Amino acid sequence: MTPWEIRTTEFANCNCAYGCPCQFNALPTHGHCQAVVCQEITEGHYGDVDLKGVRFGGVFAWPGPIHMGHGRCQPFVDEAASPQQREAVLKIMSGEDTDPMATVFSVFASTMETVYDPVFAPIAFEVDVEGRRGRYKVANVVDSTGQPIRNPVTGAEHRVRIDLPHGFEYEIAEVGSGSSTAKGPVAFTLENSYAQFAHLHLNNHGVVRHRSV
Repeated sequence: MTPWEIRTTEFANCNCAYGCPCQFNALPTHGHCQAVVCQEITEGHYGDVDLKGVRFGGVFAWPGPIHMGHGRCQPFVDEAASPQQREAVLKIMSGEDTDPMATVFSVFASTMETVYDPVFAPIAFEVDVEGRRGRYKVANVVDSTGQPIRNPVTGAEHRVRIDLPHGFEYEIAEVGSGSSTAKGPVAFTLENSYAQFAHLHLNNHGVVRHRSV
């Protein structure tokens, strides 16, 4: 198993209502799942390959709850990544060199029925996790924006966080509102639905934890 470890900034948007039920082992809001996820590695490696600065993610769709499988995925990696970085990130995303079900990548990979050839394209990425704001654009693949949830009466920003002491993706996620347009083989539009912003720290064995349970 090739040792790897990454710290990333993540922005994800799915079709569920705010407070995505999947985070609580409940069924998705609309019975099926659609999601777009993008991350930027702030520090990391795969073996001897430095991964700092690499941006990557995917467009996902499942006909039912994620755990029921039959998913489709369009992976993407920033075209600025070197061939070695591209190969490393795609291996991590596919769950290779990872303890079974230890990371979100491994879990999602186990639910995929169709994985399309990866797209290598320019990725513009700007995310403020604590501010619950973000924007990324992958040329000809996906355009996504995120902002804080607003109080429907006062219009004030509404801050909510999800704490998962035993999760396989993050320890703490800031929850916001996202809108996205995905093109290509996995195409859909999301508007003012669940968004999460998080700092991830993962390796071969799962989430590297910094908080006491």
